[in-house]
Amino acid sequence: MLHENLIEDARAIASELVTLRRAIHAEPELGLHTPKTRDKVRMALAHLPLDWREGPSTTGLIAVLKGGAGDGRRVLLRGDMDALPMPEETGLDFASQVSGAMHACGHDAHTAMLAGAAELLAKRAASLKGEVLFMFQPGEEGHHGARFMLDDGIIDPLPDAAFALHVFPNAPHGTLGGRAGPLLASADQFTISVKGRGGHASLPHETLDPVPVACEIVTALQAMVTRKFSVFDPVVLTVARIGGGTTFNVVPDSAEIEGTMRSLSAESRQRLRDNLQLIAAGIAGAHGMTAEIDVEEGCPVTVCDGRAVALGQKVATGLFGADSFLSLDNPVMGAEDFSYVLEKVPGAMFFLGASHEGEDWTQCCGIHSTRMMLDEAVLPRGAAMLAGLAEAFLANGFD
Repeated sequence: MLHENLIEDARAIASELVTLRRAIHAEPELGLHTPKTRDKVRMALAHLPLDWREGPSTTGLIAVLKGGAGDGRRVLLRGDMDALPMPEETGLDFASQVSGAMHACGHDAHTAMLAGAAELLAKRAASLKGEVLFMFQPGEEGHHGARFMLDDGIIDPLPDAAFALHVFPNAPHGTLGGRAGPLLASADQFTISVKGRGGHASLPHETLDPVPVACEIVTALQAMVTRKFSVFDPVVLTVARIGGGTTFNVVPDSAEIEGTMRSLSAESRQRLRDNLQLIAAGIAGAHGMTAEIDVEEGCPVTVCDGRAVALGQKVATGLFGADSFLSLDNPVMGAEDFSYVLEKVPGAMFFLGASHEGEDWTQCCGIHSTRMMLDEAVLPRGAAMLAGLAEAFLANGFD
């Protein structure tokens, strides 16, 4: 029977999942190269019959489990491995030992749950028809790790479906959530440098003061969001930094604006970029100045296939009960580089509530907080969910 004893088997390896998660948490690594984390994963799974692949651009791993029931479909499960460049203030016994680095987004848990799924599926390998690819990916936090692993060709040929989980400490304990269509936004970073001509603050008429022009651009960008874009295809533009000058009585030569642009469609994403250029250059030009605009492209929109989401709901409710799955009404405007995989392969990402059982989850510190903590009791549930998704897809596809 499909998924027989899957939850019990996951609970049986709970201590191993916690041990791996804590070891990764204590030694966080940043960016595309996470060799210590990679080695921890390889050691934890060394006893399993997995074929390993690595590429030149990252320390990412693809582990392949071949089913014993013949050729069939191929499914990919992904867990990210990198941390964030920030201090940790949790007070945990296994808190980060690396100054200025912390697993504040739950990637340590993602990696442990994916390793757990490998354990569970290896135990069932004889009954699996097809292959499971376990994608241990660094560089999710703004470094495009998934894109690099795809470009390196270590996921070729592409699988028939792909799935991932993301923990949320400020969501109901153990609840799984997802939605068809856009789940997470695209995210691009922009910098606008307004070029003027500095001088003495007592003689502003003899200067080209970039500071009020930068302020005017900021105001115009906010109006652009509400007047150029439909509320039914929302965008978020945030100016996070504005700066210029060195002291109180000098008009500076330039002023700088930095922020992010987020959208839920490729069309709105391009229109945001185009309108940013028009507004910044136009306002600067109206004041006799110029504006240099740079846009650093981030992740695309994370779009989940409706069939994959339906399969996820079926697996979750079959494993954990009818109330275990929450269909999300709205997307989240954060970004995720699993989107690069979902651009090429039908699949879905699901959220896993990781608040401590019995606590008020609305008061928990969210991801990217220096005090972010999660309930490790959800790790077996996440491992079972990932394994169940792979097992169900290999058996019946999206049916």
